[in-house]
Amino acid sequence: MGEHFIKDIEIKNFKCFDNFKAEGFGRVNLIGGKNNVGKTAFMEAVYVNVHSDNVQTLLYSLLRIKAFRDTLDILDDMNKGKEVFSKDAIEFSNHIYTKSNINKMLYEIKEENGIKEYIFEFKNQNIKVNINDFSFSLQYVENIRFMDNLGLNKSDLKKAFIAVQIRDKEEIVYKYINDFDKDVLNFKIIGGDIPQCKTVDGVYRDLNQFGDGLKHFISIICSLYECSEGYLFIDEIDNGVHYTKLDLLWKVILTISKEQNVQIFATTHSAECIESYVRVAQKINQYDITYIKLTEIEDNKRFLGVRDFELLEDIMEDGHEVRGW
Repeated sequence: MGEHFIKDIEIKNFKCFDNFKAEGFGRVNLIGGKNNVGKTAFMEAVYVNVHSDNVQTLLYSLLRIKAFRDTLDILDDMNKGKEVFSKDAIEFSNHIYTKSNINKMLYEIKEENGIKEYIFEFKNQNIKVNINDFSFSLQYVENIRFMDNLGLNKSDLKKAFIAVQIRDKEEIVYKYINDFDKDVLNFKIIGGDIPQCKTVDGVYRDLNQFGDGLKHFISIICSLYECSEGYLFIDEIDNGVHYTKLDLLWKVILTISKEQNVQIFATTHSAECIESYVRVAQKINQYDITYIKLTEIEDNKRFLGVRDFELLEDIMEDGHEVRGW
């Protein structure tokens, strides 16, 4: 297991998690549970934790999460000429605390005697900033990515594909794409920022013409290379992917994540996706995986059960339904 991998985490005051602890994570971690139980929120908390090296990286992660959740509202504000991200935009979160085996962060807002301060704690560093002195600047961490169920936008896909090119992995990516869709030969960024696929008739077409499944698949492959020695978070990992392609999806994820030493957290609602996950791991001897079941119990508390590969394998062989845990 990579030294940078999250093995345990404590979460306080983050969305639906008031006081929450979990441990036992592997290299690849698939998260299941009912709607609105907090699967995405859990991933977001882990994302914030690994992103919190300093004020600028923390703010980037908080605003990135807000952008994913409020995409339509942000687009509406932009159309109305409103400022989308301002100092007020970070105040949707307050008194967040996360602590893992690799990082610790606290972010809260305090106001006394009419003076408002932002308070940050990172590992052994404590920072207090008066709101009037606050510099609203962001810092992106190249090998940490949170991908929503729509895949990457053009700008992010371009950055991810550059990572593929730097590592000379284009031919591997083309092969996986052709395995996914026999009518598609390769993928390129043409004209500066236009993602396109070349079909068997020799014509390049905009990636958006091929449907959500192929875009999602390509986004995942490229992100795996971009997040080398880092972390990849994928919401609804099987979105748009036909069940007959799930084994290919998991083969790609398990193979490249091991090669590039990437820790993955992903969500799903699909029993077929879970079954494929275990089946492929067995076939290619990838055992550093977990299935995480998030459950809401009494008093709005959450319980997270982590099942390693051995227990997963036993349960599947006994014919139990994983989603029913």
